[in-house]
Amino acid sequence: MHADLESLLALQQRDKEVMAVEQALAAVEPIVSELDSELALVLREVGAAKQRIEEAGSRRGELESKIEGYRVMQERRRQRLEWVRGAKEASAIMAELDLARSVLAKEEAEWLRSADRVQEAERKAAELEEALEELKRQQAPKREEQAATKTECGDRLASAQRAREAAAKQVPGELRDRYERIRQGRAPLVLYPLMSGACGHCFTAVPLNRRQKLVNGAAVEPCEACGVLIYDVGT
Repeated sequence: MHADLESLLALQQRDKEVMAVEQALAAVEPIVSELDSELALVLREVGAAKQRIEEAGSRRGELESKIEGYRVMQERRRQRLEWVRGAKEASAIMAELDLARSVLAKEEAEWLRSADRVQEAERKAAELEEALEELKRQQAPKREEQAATKTECGDRLASAQRAREAAAKQVPGELRDRYERIRQGRAPLVLYPLMSGACGHCFTAVPLNRRQKLVNGAAVEPCEACGVLIYDVGT
């Protein structure tokens, strides 16, 4: 086998090793993404529950202000009633007092219901907070596992890339540039063996005169159809 072919195959083997580690590293991302999505869903629910507590509390505060206002107005009416002398005016104030008393009773009943809504919102939020913590506990081992895998793959990738750089230096400059250009194409690999007189990638037949150049790894030839480099390992 020609030395150039040996160096190219060695470089391609290093590229395969780099790609294998990159694939293992890429496989971590969907797992972590799924864990994040599960966590984000519960976090949104917790946020919505806290928002409901805030809204219920605001509504209760509004009712308290309204009730206090009604009480102040009632007290003023009572004071006016003490000072009036005419029966007609007194009757009008009494009617106002009765009507306001009815409105006040309704607002106070609504205030009590609002207190129940606040308590229910707080209960629901507490349950969701507990569910969130439980989910975090459940996810922790898997997250640790994926973090360890990511660290391990990162170390392996750095090592594989260094080995790849060293292998690339063993390939003559012009041939290495050609290899890198083909590598940017659509084919998964750059070099493919001759298989039954055809390209091992696209299976296009290689003319006999070009096949003769490839015998027993004497050279590499580009495939006229797909552009990869073809070689013959012999029989």
